[in-house]
Amino acid sequence: MIIYGTAILAICHLLGDYLGNTLGLLLGVKANVGGVAISMILLILAKEILMKKGYLPQVTQFGVLYWSGMYIPIVVAMSAGQNVVAALSGGMVGIIVAVTSLIGTVFVIRYLNRMSGDYETYSWSIEAEEKTA
Repeated sequence: MIIYGTAILAICHLLGDYLGNTLGLLLGVKANVGGVAISMILLILAKEILMKKGYLPQVTQFGVLYWSGMYIPIVVAMSAGQNVVAALSGGMVGIIVAVTSLIGTVFVIRYLNRMSGDYETYSWSIEAEEKTA
């Protein structure tokens, strides 16, 4: 069921939030340090592990993909708003770093997409799922 994908996302988000806050306390910062990144890594790992063990039906995979597709842009947009304010108050160095990292990210993603070769030909098939099980 698609709702199971939502449950997996919720569990990963709560764990990532907790681990991010714990990491912040260990570093002496009163903030969540990397909680979103930790939760997304946990979501990817959970999806892959459950899929390899055969516990993640195709419909549930659609739920995970749907929410991960919604979750990432929303969180990135919220973070970007905070980062823009910090960069503009930080002066020219912040703006240079932001533009450089944006350009670098675009080139890295384009390179990875070309390297994988299956980005545009990917399709859901029952045979591929049965082979991995």
